[in-house]
Amino acid sequence: MNEVRAWGAPAPGQPLAPMTVERRAPGPHDIVLEVLYCGVCHSDIHQARDEWFPGMYPMVPGHEVVGRVVEVGSAARKLEVGALAGIGCLVDSCRACRPCGDGLEQFCEQGAAPTYNGTEMDRKTPTYGGYSAQIVVDERYAVRVPDGLDPAGVAPLLCAGITTYSPLRHWGCKPGDRVGVVGLGGLGHMAVKLAASMGAEVTVFSTSDAKAADARRLGATHFVATGREGALAPLAGKLDLILDTVSATHDYNAYLALLRPRGTMIVVGAPTDAIPVHAFSLIMGNRTLAGSQIGGIAETQEMLDHCAKHGIVSDIEVIPIQQINEAYERVLKSDVRYRFVIDMSSLRG
Repeated sequence: MNEVRAWGAPAPGQPLAPMTVERRAPGPHDIVLEVLYCGVCHSDIHQARDEWFPGMYPMVPGHEVVGRVVEVGSAARKLEVGALAGIGCLVDSCRACRPCGDGLEQFCEQGAAPTYNGTEMDRKTPTYGGYSAQIVVDERYAVRVPDGLDPAGVAPLLCAGITTYSPLRHWGCKPGDRVGVVGLGGLGHMAVKLAASMGAEVTVFSTSDAKAADARRLGATHFVATGREGALAPLAGKLDLILDTVSATHDYNAYLALLRPRGTMIVVGAPTDAIPVHAFSLIMGNRTLAGSQIGGIAETQEMLDHCAKHGIVSDIEVIPIQQINEAYERVLKSDVRYRFVIDMSSLRG
């Protein structure tokens, strides 16, 4: 075991603070990353504060990790020392079940090992995330960061990017499609960029006009301020796909009505309350309401390569690790455009 510096939550409800954690010694197929940047996901806050399910403490969050390979195991061939690599939401899986064989490691039947707040596949060794100086991972669960992309801007692609890319690919977004994006936050701004890069005509739905200019800068063709009475009516039956990125409780039925016959609305936001869906919202028009959860390792690499081809990174605000608790409060107030990324050199400074 090797001790590394990190920031984490010592216990539920406590602010993040400096600490040291133990990383396993690298094995034959492992790589060691010196962490350069780590994105801040809203789910980091939920988990650090023990709001979703009982957490494992001390907890070091961070599943949007970009770093430099500083060591490779004797059997590692995918990445070389000096390569820029990324780690997303999972660091291992059983590799034997059907989802793993299909490249859907996130749905591993044995339960994939999360990047933090969980255990490795031995069900004993705690996993610690990217708010740390180094991370050890089997190279099969790392991806290569293509040349030409800003490494800091790449970090959120490893969660927000793949979360929005995967459903667009799975439901066949193509040139000429009319795609709606509900919400313009960390997920929504990536959905706009990616859908536009696939040739779609994008409409953004947000509660007010405050982000209208941003929506168009990001690639949207249309913007709808949903706080206005009757704002949705002109789009009834017009959209091929809708990506709903909002985590607050809202009316799914109102957006289902905007789908053309056989259109699909995909939920990637995560409201904590149950939301009623009327059967006729689906039956009338043969519409589909679906969900999507991140993506597998190969698809994450495909997403990064697509972003490199189209010059796409996340819009970010870079902070030192010492400002992480303030950043959490700002995320809760939607006071960031559109993702915080930690410059992990601040940990070593």
